Amino acid sequence: MSDPFSTVMRRRRTARLVWVALGALGVLVACIAAAAWAAGDAASPRATATAPTQRPIPVDGTSCAANVGSMSEFTPLAELNLPERANWLGRTPPYTFDRSRIAAAGAFDRVGYCLELRGPGGVQWVWSAMEPFTRDAGQLGLPTREGQIVRQRVDDLEVASNVAGLQTGTGLSGYLEMWPNSYGPDSSGQIAGASAGTFDADDDVLPALRYGSFQVHLVGSDRPSTSAPQTVFAINGYTSTGGPLSVGIGSAPRGNSDWTFAGNAGSWTERRLTVYARSALLDVDRHPEDRQLYPRDAANGATVTVAGKVRDSRVKEIRLQVTSDQDRWEDRAQVTTGGEFSFERRITAALRDYRFELRAVGEGLDRRVGLWEGVVAGDVYIIQGQSNAVSAPHQGSSAGEESPFIRSYGSSTPDPGISAADRSWHYGVSEAIRQPGSVGQWGIRMAHQIVDTYRVPVAIFNGADNGRSIWFFQRNDADPGDLETNYGRLRQRLIGADVIGQVRGVFWYQGESDDNNVSAHLTGFSALLADWRREIGREVAGGSRYYVFQVRTSPCGDSSKTQLREAQRRLGDTSGVTVLSTTGLSGHQGCHFAWEQGYRELGDHTFAVVARDLYAGPSDGVLPPNPQSAAFADAARTELVIRLRADDVLTVDPGVGADFRIDGSTVTVTDVQYRDGGQLVLRLSGSADGATGVSYRGHSGAGPWIANATGAGLLAFDRLPIGGASR
Repeated sequence: MSDPFSTVMRRRRTARLVWVALGALGVLVACIAAAAWAAGDAASPRATATAPTQRPIPVDGTSCAANVGSMSEFTPLAELNLPERANWLGRTPPYTFDRSRIAAAGAFDRVGYCLELRGPGGVQWVWSAMEPFTRDAGQLGLPTREGQIVRQRVDDLEVASNVAGLQTGTGLSGYLEMWPNSYGPDSSGQIAGASAGTFDADDDVLPALRYGSFQVHLVGSDRPSTSAPQTVFAINGYTSTGGPLSVGIGSAPRGNSDWTFAGNAGSWTERRLTVYARSALLDVDRHPEDRQLYPRDAANGATVTVAGKVRDSRVKEIRLQVTSDQDRWEDRAQVTTGGEFSFERRITAALRDYRFELRAVGEGLDRRVGLWEGVVAGDVYIIQGQSNAVSAPHQGSSAGEESPFIRSYGSSTPDPGISAADRSWHYGVSEAIRQPGSVGQWGIRMAHQIVDTYRVPVAIFNGADNGRSIWFFQRNDADPGDLETNYGRLRQRLIGADVIGQVRGVFWYQGESDDNNVSAHLTGFSALLADWRREIGREVAGGSRYYVFQVRTSPCGDSSKTQLREAQRRLGDTSGVTVLSTTGLSGHQGCHFAWEQGYRELGDHTFAVVARDLYAGPSDGVLPPNPQSAAFADAARTELVIRLRADDVLTVDPGVGADFRIDGSTVTVTDVQYRDGGQLVLRLSGSADGATGVSYRGHSGAGPWIANATGAGLLAFDRLPIGGASR
């Protein structure tokens, strides 16, 4: 008895002979078949019926169709017989048939793939169906052109196969890796259990256009997850000029689990991929995205809209069910003239994942047509600047700070093409940089503190880039969304996430690369602040706040000098701007910080100030110590008193006097004491005749420090004038 794979191949060889013999009649048959597909979408005014001009569309006879009953509602869109070697970069693969042109944009609500491999042991097959990752049917096949990058989770994954060991079932969680690019083994951190040293379910797409990946993986549904990822199927190497294709079903038994560099196409005598889609019953124009965070409003929640129009006359009722671990609603709408429908549902800004399920119901019809999970309401923040805003791990792990209620959107990659392709919500991660969801170490700590303390989800958009001057971050006023610019990439992410103008706080940590050029730094920051206020985070009552980190004394740039740091300290006098300290952190490693006594504590200091400003949190001992004035305490000028802007109690470590300089005098500071009322008393080595000011430089590395109750260190300052005698 013949297997379906062999039978359909014989049928298709016969069909090709008939095509040659029947000529014009074959064209008619093809047009009729194309019209039959269009009839399935008759409700769509956008559907077209452009028939293939070379071959009739064959009857589906895949091994998947012969074994998987749930495929009955799917229609094959394209078929590709995979050769042993291929280089389809920039070209459309030679599909046996391709009906993607006659599937209108948005005219399908589910997609599927059948991969069949014939070898000495018979036929291996796998069926995989999922929610659409694109609304363009032309993007469902192998990606071969620049910008065709899909790297995201998909929910409600179905897997069926005859390959032993591959998990099968419905309602599974998946991850897609589809691109024409080369890629590396580094993990983005989105997939628990993925390796940073081997190729698997979470690899790093690179700008170079070569090799190619078309992979579907099974991943854990929870975060964090203990489930190891598993490859469903993989087709690799189809944009390469080198070796044979690498293909497989299930995880590879040896080497890279996703079959990268397996070069095994020659071990199969036949290799066939068939692409499917399920015709949509509705056009859903507005809906949440998986893992989306909606900015919360003054009523501590958000309104989520699900709206669209009916495509199929069989649909008589639309149902929307919204659930969380504490809530459950079901709304129904009868189809009226015009077929339009709209639901609005309020969700609460709390640690609740909301699930939206949309169903189309009619006589003999009850289909789930939309499913969006992990939807939350919460607060949005931006981190910008150079490497200490990136806050990559240098020593110590922050992975334990990650939470399912910390989100991000898009990728912080500087590559315009990769950035443009990533328009998905991700979980916030801190151990990877320039990846989907990258937040950074102190950013994840701050977000986690907000989540734990105030029980509200947080989204972090980190747009930082290492070693950049302030000019790198400026807006292209002629094209604000220019993806060649850092500002444009971040702006486009905010627009894609639908949060632009609703950002609660912007954190700016930059200046080392400005080499103490105070004028350039202030001019650049003023321009950025104006642009941010105008379009990214409007400064209204209860709205956005802006936070500037004063850079640290370090060998990076010329930040050992104090003029730029003094200018940053004075930025705190700008309305709506708060300056934050980076002294007091003993985990300083020169240019960057370790996790302990470094980025972890920096996240805590930042959280304390944000909590005060935006969450009505404690205010005592929160802001970094900041000088107000200086004056001699005695006529001999041997004791100097620095009055601080707040009277918070400070801790003064022995030996900290070495970080002070008496400007205009050769005397040194021999001792520093804290006095109630917010005063620092500096004892000098002699009479400070000729002294004009006092400076505090801080230092690189570990303590001693002057710090407040949260551990935030005294802000560096330069040439603070010395006034009359202190009383």
